[in-house]
Amino acid sequence: MNPLSIPGNSFLSAASDELKQILAAQAVPVALVAGEVLFDQGSEGDSLFAIQEGQMEFSVLSANGRKLSLDLMGPGAIFGEISLFDPGPHTATVTALTPARLLRVRHADVLARIHHPPDLADDLIRLAGQRMRWMGRQLNEQVFLPLSTRLARRLLYLEGVTGSTAGGAVGLSQAELAEFVGATREAVSKTLSVWRETGVVETGRGGVTIHDRAALQALADIEAI
Repeated sequence: MNPLSIPGNSFLSAASDELKQILAAQAVPVALVAGEVLFDQGSEGDSLFAIQEGQMEFSVLSANGRKLSLDLMGPGAIFGEISLFDPGPHTATVTALTPARLLRVRHADVLARIHHPPDLADDLIRLAGQRMRWMGRQLNEQVFLPLSTRLARRLLYLEGVTGSTAGGAVGLSQAELAEFVGATREAVSKTLSVWRETGVVETGRGGVTIHDRAALQALADIEAI
């Protein structure tokens, strides 16, 4: 049986040991090739997933068909909490950017195990609330924050997912970064050009390299929301 590893910063890290054991006991492996879609926005979902290897992109399509990348997750990340607690349509499309191995836990399997210990329902309610608050913060950033702040925050976040934290590298193209911040490639390129001239970042075919972390953190204005 593959263990369900729950990182300390995931939404499930605060779950009781009993709930974690139930999730681990029900987990089954899933393998994806690069470019393969795990599930589409709007399709029915009933499972939680844990990433063991690879990178997974989360994206949505606007009414006019424009793609917006919401997040990028790597090994140790957990997603699908809402579908685990309340099966229904997926709110985003999830695609493997690289070959990936996941663990999957289905709603029905967990439900059959938690009917007897009623205190586990408290765990599920609290965890669902944490996910909803996270979604609210994401929406606030997209609606209210200027592009420079959104881009700085995304670079700091994606640095640890796509590249080397020590090297300050973010291995995404400017077009991909534009999808993550809800802007055009031209607007992202113009912002990065200003930052490059002031020595904050360097850009190239391999992505963006952060040279001045303190300056980028100031641009990210972490306390704004």
